[in-house]
Amino acid sequence: MNYPVVAEHVLGAVQGNWWSRRRRRDDVPPLPPGAVYVFRVGGNYRQFPEGMVFDPSHADVLDASSVSLVDTRARMVEVDRTVPSVSEADHFTLRASFACQVIDPTVVARQGIIDVTVPLRAYLAGDSELPRVSAGHRVEEVNAVRREVSHRMTAYSAIVAPRVAGMSVEFVSAEVHASDDLRTWEQTMRDERRSQELLRGQRDFETQDTQRIAELLSQGSDYVDAFGIARDRIDVAQAATRIHRTTDEDASRRHRAAEEDRAHVRARETAEAQMRRDMVLTLLRQMGAAEDYVDYHQVLEQVLRDGGGQGVPAVGPGPQSPGSEAPRRLNSGGGRPQDGFVQDEDDLVD
Repeated sequence: MNYPVVAEHVLGAVQGNWWSRRRRRDDVPPLPPGAVYVFRVGGNYRQFPEGMVFDPSHADVLDASSVSLVDTRARMVEVDRTVPSVSEADHFTLRASFACQVIDPTVVARQGIIDVTVPLRAYLAGDSELPRVSAGHRVEEVNAVRREVSHRMTAYSAIVAPRVAGMSVEFVSAEVHASDDLRTWEQTMRDERRSQELLRGQRDFETQDTQRIAELLSQGSDYVDAFGIARDRIDVAQAATRIHRTTDEDASRRHRAAEEDRAHVRARETAEAQMRRDMVLTLLRQMGAAEDYVDYHQVLEQVLRDGGGQGVPAVGPGPQSPGSEAPRRLNSGGGRPQDGFVQDEDDLVD
């Protein structure tokens, strides 16, 4: 950096008589803000009066062999120094800040301090304890190194103050930076953590939104329609049309279900009646082939009662006449007719 001496120029000799000698204005470079001219006259360095309008006929200007432009403004100057870590593959970068200002431009011009960081870097290199402070730490322990380096630099600058000829220099602060590789790694890890946190946040929002929608839907379609109308997402006329259509569809579905239930009941009753008829016919056929006495009326009542039917009125002979007989019994076989019984079914026919 060009500080505090901004520029240096060699000036040629001015020819002519003493009353006509004048240096051309173009020979002397323009002065930037905050800087002053320092002319070398013989073996001396002389500052052109600050605040005075430049005079090409000034004696120092005419006799000068060179001119230096010296910046006198206060500047914050940063100087870096590399210090080791516990690993040979990694290191720390110490960046010390100094407040600098020129107090004697002629001394600065004589010393030719074009870059003030050169003597300040030498000042930092003179502290042999700095490498020992950082050498016991891993590169990941940069925060601990920052604390120890800050304490060390404060003590070092208090005991051995930085000095640059013609300038006031004051130690301000010290920062420690990790290597570029570690910085890149930490940035990558940071970006990945942020991406994961963002993804988790999005999933949490989706879960909450899903739960809210589920709770909304669980309260019924009317509540959902009302919510949509309140948010201007659903038109009132469309909602009413859909509600009427849904109501009609529900009524029609209930009517069809009732008709199907009635048809099922009728079919079941018909099947049961048919089953009872089949059972009676089957029983009658079996009884017709039976050889023992069968009480038809009792058997029929039992069949109807077991089948869920109603009992039938007792079927028997009319009022007993003097010549009426007791219930008939069937007697198959070759024996003679018994008293009060018929021999075969043909005897039942009058």
